[in-house]
Amino acid sequence: MLAHDLVRDLGGRRVLDGVGLTAPPGHRIGLIGENGVGKSTLLRLLAGADEPDAGSVSRPDDLGFLHQEMPFDAHTTIAAVLDDALREARADLAELERLGAELARVPEDAPGHQELLGAYGRRLEQAQDRESWDADRRAALVLDGLGLGPLGHDRALGSLSGGQRGRLALAALLVRRPSALLLDEPTNHLDDGAAAFLEEQLRALPGTVVAASHDRAFLDAVCTDLLDLDPAVAGPVRYGGNYSAYVRERRAERQRWERRYAEEQERLVGLRHAAGVTAHRLAPDRGPRDREKMGYGHRAGRVQSQVSRRVRNATRRLEELERGQVAEPPSPLRFAAGALAAGAEEDQQPLVSLRDVRVPGRLALAALEVAPTDRLLVTGDNGAGKSTLLAVLAGRLAAEGVVRARRQLTVGLLDQDTVFDRPDRTARDTYALLLGPARAEEVPLGSLGLLGAQDLDTPVGRLSVGQRRRLALALLVARPPQLLLLDEPTNHLSPRLCDELEEALGSGPGAIVLASHDRWLRRRWQGRTVHLERRCGR
Repeated sequence: MLAHDLVRDLGGRRVLDGVGLTAPPGHRIGLIGENGVGKSTLLRLLAGADEPDAGSVSRPDDLGFLHQEMPFDAHTTIAAVLDDALREARADLAELERLGAELARVPEDAPGHQELLGAYGRRLEQAQDRESWDADRRAALVLDGLGLGPLGHDRALGSLSGGQRGRLALAALLVRRPSALLLDEPTNHLDDGAAAFLEEQLRALPGTVVAASHDRAFLDAVCTDLLDLDPAVAGPVRYGGNYSAYVRERRAERQRWERRYAEEQERLVGLRHAAGVTAHRLAPDRGPRDREKMGYGHRAGRVQSQVSRRVRNATRRLEELERGQVAEPPSPLRFAAGALAAGAEEDQQPLVSLRDVRVPGRLALAALEVAPTDRLLVTGDNGAGKSTLLAVLAGRLAAEGVVRARRQLTVGLLDQDTVFDRPDRTARDTYALLLGPARAEEVPLGSLGLLGAQDLDTPVGRLSVGQRRRLALALLVARPPQLLLLDEPTNHLSPRLCDELEEALGSGPGAIVLASHDRWLRRRWQGRTVHLERRCGR
């Protein structure tokens, strides 16, 4: 797969400007960068789902693209989706059988035999790459690996949850084994086992993989290269290696850019001084001193010639340096919120207490207390009830059993799905309306480091999913609640912001409870952990 000088403007803004990508077989390339820099846009251009304003893409015919929604209607069954995924493998086997029969009938010295032999060889190589003989067994293995094995194949897509449909779309691509695979946030909705299975499958593919992902553990485990779409001195930068290697190199690259820019600006100041101030100081109408009168004319001409030459040289170097000067490194977004949660009064009694809580079919929990300064991580497989528990703690969902919350407790919940009622309203106006003008003026949206200046006046409907989550997070931390609940807080956020948010979670007043599949975050978690088990029949 090859992309050359891709340019794409969306909503009056240049999202991609001269981006290129070479993705040979065996390379697994991760697309990273801040929300809104064009990762999903680049994938759509590579897939042919969108057309660039300039530039070109060369792609294989059997390319696979993980869409946000499956290209099937709600009445399509799982069996039909699998049949479609197996179609190419079955076509390989049928064509090999046909070509084999033809070769058996055509003598070796007959016209057309060599052409038939070449066609058989090419199809055989394709079938081997796709492992076509093993396709049906692989389909069952992939469904089990992604947690879909228990689902009946007669189930219609409309009866599946959003997470199940996403995993089925991913399963269909893995069953197909295309020569190039494009994935947008492939580990969303995957628990630990399914994510590890996906990583193993991708590492075993002989073809090309290009994946946009916020999942730092996935990037670390799968990628042979990373393409950082954030602004850089020479445009997007490709790094060899996984996420850990990228973090080290990216920091050094930024320092080199800042140092080069500072040194260049210093040279520019010196050249401007030489071309302007020095020329004025040695101006041609400066008169002779008393002791210079005898040789003034000769020396004056020589001096003026030297001054003119120096000024010309300084001016030429200044023009050359100004033409090719390094762009100023843009100030990167830095998560600048203070305390994420607010301290309650000195009373150390629990903020919320749960006893024998049940939400039929969704959650069963014997006991849980959230202390005023708690840091609590909720883990568990898909369907174990993590989001349900957060909704109960927030008071948004009624439950059987005992739920006691402190009087006048302030609670904030970051949902997985971020939806704003007025997609035509700008991020700045939405922030002021929902937060209140006084608080929005006291804590400006731009001061939190969650949205760039160019995005503040963009309608929320034109923001990326990750940018809308940043706006939702800004609304919470601008008026910190005593109990902050975060449901998969690192989903759709850039890896850098995930790192900064993770650091901010560790200390400060108030209580924070988060539910997360993020393996990178969980490996470094220092607070309490509650693991929910998925119960049979739920």
